[in-house]
Amino acid sequence: MEPKARLPDVSGSAEMLKMTKRFEVIDHTADIAIAAYGADLRGAFANAAYALFSLMVDLEDVGDALCHEVEVTAADREELLVAWLNELIYLFEVENVLFKRFEIGELTKTRLRASCYGEKIDHERHKIKIAVKAATYHMLKVDEGDGFRVQVLFDI
Repeated sequence: MEPKARLPDVSGSAEMLKMTKRFEVIDHTADIAIAAYGADLRGAFANAAYALFSLMVDLEDVGDALCHEVEVTAADREELLVAWLNELIYLFEVENVLFKRFEIGELTKTRLRASCYGEKIDHERHKIKIAVKAATYHMLKVDEGDGFRVQVLFDI
């Protein structure tokens, strides 16, 4: 009998592993969900926005010369996450803008202000992979532990 390969012991470092990745895609039957991580809530919200646009297009092909200021308000952090992502989807749909970098200047339980960097869609360079219609309240979570984890389901 051959010995089995030993996996490295990562017990006790699950939180550390989460902090090394920006986001992950969560399996869902009809739509698509993501979990985004950050050392603080700003980072988690920024990584959720990054995940949104990375689902739609290869972000390596997107520049960041255009800056757009975004401000949203909501009743609580969970609703703020949905409002933030839906505002970005609105800007994508109406102004034909792709974003790849997000600097969140103000973030309270009910208000977010951010500078979003990207460029107008160039259909020669930007191939849309998935059309995201909206961020939804289904599976919505904002968790705080050793850092932050936010989860949202996108309607596609």
